[in-house]
Amino acid sequence: MSELESLYQQVILDHAREKHGFGLRAGAAASSHQFNPTCGDDLTLELHVSADGERIESVSWEGAGCSISMASASLLSDLAAGMPLAEAPARIAQFRELMRSKGAGIDDDEALGDAAVLEGVSRYVARVKCAMLAWVALEADLAQLP
Repeated sequence: MSELESLYQQVILDHAREKHGFGLRAGAAASSHQFNPTCGDDLTLELHVSADGERIESVSWEGAGCSISMASASLLSDLAAGMPLAEAPARIAQFRELMRSKGAGIDDDEALGDAAVLEGVSRYVARVKCAMLAWVALEADLAQLP
């Protein structure tokens, strides 16, 4: 395993243990529950929007599952905080493209921040659903907004 792959694995394990954004909060603009029957991952993600309705204030979430799904939700929580709502669909599309890359990556993975470390997951088709779960939940939350 290369030094870079080892670093990526450590970031995933750290986020799986220290879950950023974990814990549902009052005042969510939208909420979505997602379940991955393949792995048993179960996640509820709430979207909190700024008072002006222009930005994602934060995402809060609760769930249980494998380290990949928990790390992905944690990484998404960090990335989404402060993001303009108008940019969120593009970030979700980029992450989906990354997960479909089969390890080849994408041209602009910098826009994904630390979530780009999940690129290695794309080599394992059975694990892609684990990584996508929180992102699908955010997509469902965005669809609920007026």
